Amino acid sequence: MYQDRGPRMNRHLESEEQNQALHIQRLLPKPEARPRDGLVPLSVISGCCTLRSHSPSDSAAYLCIYTYLRGRRGGRRRAARTFQADGAATYEENRAEAQRWVAALMSLLRGLPLPGEDEITPELLPRPPRLLLLVNPFGGRGQAWQWCENHVLPMISEAGLSFNLIQTERQNHARELVQGLSLSEWDGIVTLSGDGLFYEVLNGLLDRPDWEQAVKMPLGILPCGSGNALAGAVNRHGGFAPALGLDLLLNCSLLLCRGGSHPLDLLSVTLASGSRCFSFLSVAWGFVSDVDIQSERFRALGRARFTLGTVLGLATLRTYRGRLSYLPTAVESASPGPAHGLPRAKSELTLAPAPAAPAAHSPLHRSVSDLPLPLPVPVPQPTLASPGSPEPLPVLSVNGGVPELAGDWGGSGEAPLSPDPLPPLPSGSPKAAPLPPITEGHQEMPATSGLPPSTPAAPAASPGGPQDHLLPPLGSPLPPGWVTLEEDFVLVLALSPSHLGADLPAIPHARFDDGVVHLLWVRGGVSRAMLLRLFLAMERGSHFNLGCPQVGYAPARAFRLEPLTPRGLLTVDGELVEYGPVQAQIHPGLGTLLAGPPGCAGQGP
Repeated sequence: MYQDRGPRMNRHLESEEQNQALHIQRLLPKPEARPRDGLVPLSVISGCCTLRSHSPSDSAAYLCIYTYLRGRRGGRRRAARTFQADGAATYEENRAEAQRWVAALMSLLRGLPLPGEDEITPELLPRPPRLLLLVNPFGGRGQAWQWCENHVLPMISEAGLSFNLIQTERQNHARELVQGLSLSEWDGIVTLSGDGLFYEVLNGLLDRPDWEQAVKMPLGILPCGSGNALAGAVNRHGGFAPALGLDLLLNCSLLLCRGGSHPLDLLSVTLASGSRCFSFLSVAWGFVSDVDIQSERFRALGRARFTLGTVLGLATLRTYRGRLSYLPTAVESASPGPAHGLPRAKSELTLAPAPAAPAAHSPLHRSVSDLPLPLPVPVPQPTLASPGSPEPLPVLSVNGGVPELAGDWGGSGEAPLSPDPLPPLPSGSPKAAPLPPITEGHQEMPATSGLPPSTPAAPAASPGGPQDHLLPPLGSPLPPGWVTLEEDFVLVLALSPSHLGADLPAIPHARFDDGVVHLLWVRGGVSRAMLLRLFLAMERGSHFNLGCPQVGYAPARAFRLEPLTPRGLLTVDGELVEYGPVQAQIHPGLGTLLAGPPGCAGQGP
């Protein structure tokens, strides 16, 4: 018998032109011909679980699916959609049916192939991946920790990802941590900050004696800083529309929950002193690096600092004499073509991170804590509770029926189901739950109003990494086949991924693994008005269509930049480095990025 908790519903999984979705259709009082809001794309589902009633007489099993659909105002809104399976006489049989749905749905979310209907079982899913989350609590005007606690941790808990979390306390703290990390204990490292923390982790892995294995560690980024260029590229790769702030964070979190990694090209950068560092993003000289560094004093404004810095930079526009040399790719185009479609992509679902089994751990485990964070649901109702163990679901039927919708809960009002039992809270709200200590001797979260130093220290160089077989020593003549330009430049950019900022697709057709460093420059003689138009058009990826004669572009395998102006600023991934000659070589697919499955660029829900 169906409880009177809402209309009787049917659901199944369907695929149209490779766009998979959960189809929900009302059956009673009569079937809907065109269900309103009945097609839920898998791309907006973070996870699912099975639940059980407290009532001994209720033999039904319940299935809860967590979605993040866009609201009327454009932002994502969390909703828990709950279904009831009671086609069998016993709870065990109904639970088995709900578990099969979990197994099938999670397999599709993780990009795993589905076997035959009779072969879908919870054992189909691999163990939950174990992630190390590194959070810069000062990121994003001090919002990083709040966003992490209120949005990221609940979502990855819904996805059943096992994780440990640590706060960074100073610059290069993350770099030091990963240098001593026991990599075999982790399936990935995820940074919650801007691009700078990702830069630290990447170069820390390449500092290790075992860098050849360490650099294969999958790395992810959840944008909580002012500079979120890599996250912008991940968002585009996942098929979502351009986004900023919290919307960008939720998009990237959904992609992380889906799982899937992608090869990541890295740029080996040799500085004037002969030291090396590795870049995942950009090398900049001129206008862009000036704005990046000189806007540090406005960091309290968040990403608005770049807008203010751009205005001030235009008011004092300069040119820089320099020599740019590059080794072209085999096929060179005069300008980027239209944006190409981007590439495509795994783990058991739980309601909260499962504590690790007793094992011998590295010393790092003494400074981090598993966080069984409560899911953001109302205070549990007394009538229903989850079963003792978490569980994962498809398109199946048992005893001639399919699970039916017991009720939809959109985050307000009474929740028809409650999550797994959680530790008691000091107050009535899950958000008020205190988190366990994250680092030894550092049990209090830093004040969110704190800000990092206005002038960042130069990042340390990486001694490890592969050899640059395309580059002669700095100062030596270049081999044949290189192209050299000596010009007055307003800016020179060397980019690996598509984005220069979260909303600036500077090279729209670039991919994470295209094996190309994309060179973009603007010569002297460009007017302030045209330069402003270029950056405004860059937000749409249409700046190459303006036909500005001062703009140049070349895809390359390696380059050398020799500033002939005595003073200036050079940045690598937004970090200030020593000023002087610099050269770099692309190393295709050297790193691994947790980018989630690909989508149709710009068309995401």
